[in-house]
Amino acid sequence: MTESRMLTGWGRTAPSAARVITGADDEALIAAVLGAGPRGLLARGSGRAYGDVAQNAGGVIVDMTRRARIVSWDARQGVVTVESGVTLDRLLRTVVPAGWCLPVIPGTGHVTVGGAIAADVHGKNHGSQGGFGAHVLAFDLLTGNGSVRTATPGSEVFQATVGGMGLTGVVLRATLRLIPVTTAWVRVTRQRAGRLDSVLAGLMTADHAVAWLDLSRTGARTGRGVLTLGSPAEPDELPPGTDPLAYAAVRSSPALAVPVSPLFRPQVIGAANSVIYRRAPSVPRSVARPMADYFFPLDRVIAWNRAYGRGGFVQYQFVLPHDAAETLHRVITMLASADRGVSLAVLKRLGPGGSGLLSFPTAGWTLAADLPACTALADRLDRLDRLVAGAGGRVYLAKDARLRPDVLTAMYPKLARFRAVRRALDPAGIFTSDLARRLSL
Repeated sequence: MTESRMLTGWGRTAPSAARVITGADDEALIAAVLGAGPRGLLARGSGRAYGDVAQNAGGVIVDMTRRARIVSWDARQGVVTVESGVTLDRLLRTVVPAGWCLPVIPGTGHVTVGGAIAADVHGKNHGSQGGFGAHVLAFDLLTGNGSVRTATPGSEVFQATVGGMGLTGVVLRATLRLIPVTTAWVRVTRQRAGRLDSVLAGLMTADHAVAWLDLSRTGARTGRGVLTLGSPAEPDELPPGTDPLAYAAVRSSPALAVPVSPLFRPQVIGAANSVIYRRAPSVPRSVARPMADYFFPLDRVIAWNRAYGRGGFVQYQFVLPHDAAETLHRVITMLASADRGVSLAVLKRLGPGGSGLLSFPTAGWTLAADLPACTALADRLDRLDRLVAGAGGRVYLAKDARLRPDVLTAMYPKLARFRAVRRALDPAGIFTSDLARRLSL
């Protein structure tokens, strides 16, 4: 089926129209690629990227979400092959009851496997497990001439596609390596920390670690937060009578549907942050929680992105090296003084980067800050871009809708190599996007 549709990213900014193809099998996909036209073609998953990475104004978008078969599943070896439209939540429902789990799990289960590869997504445990691409054994890639190539780790095709934002071709199927688990539960430890330095120290103490930051405060309290640390729960830690490997998916409730309304105002944000901080324990407190509840806390709220109103929001996510803590403090201070406030700020620790030429993670601290979109925000974020790039950091392209191309080379030192591999794979430039045109990728 083909229809014209207006698309946005999850941030609901920068909408653009494209011709959307759904339900295509391999033959139909090949025909679509060969007949894409001057504005090109791009594969799109669940649309959970925040910016314009999965948009193609005036061109073709292939909706991959109906290509969602689990092709083969070896429950003895922990290896699974899936079509790229399978969501991570669907995959976990299949493999966890057999004692296996994805090594890397991002903040929503709605991400497709194809999208996870294209963005080389990371989770709360990047320091120990790396990015999603580190656990991909192979994938089939539909290229610009209509042929399908199988890419494996170490090849240029693999390195350009993992984190390559869909610009090398269409991932049709992927084979993933899983890790064993004894339960579908996580031991979650929470504690508040009154200073940013204490937050950073706490993030070093567990494999799965994330911190919520309160950026509604200025002065000495800027960057105070709540640490949430996770580790696999053992069967004897679960409530009596619990099936240890029963995977309980997050259930969205209609009562938690969000209307299109600007709920996040500075006064509301400040009051809510105070409550969140005060309710967190002052000393570490642990409890066993179902895996999905820990990894996907926002998935229970339907369309939570509409809470920013019709103007949408920008999620500004960057990473800075470990030795750039002073710059991190400065960036956080600048974000905390934003006119309309920071509605949500999450800090994580990243380990060494992977092999993807445009992969975001590199060793250091990554902060993701949600900011209501407004005209004044552009100049502030431009200043932050220069500050981040100057300190050896980068902005996450999967979250971006406004970065300028002049800072891209400093942020992504392997950009020239990516462009060369992309040209070799797709000399006609069939695979493109609003992001690619904006940044001359």
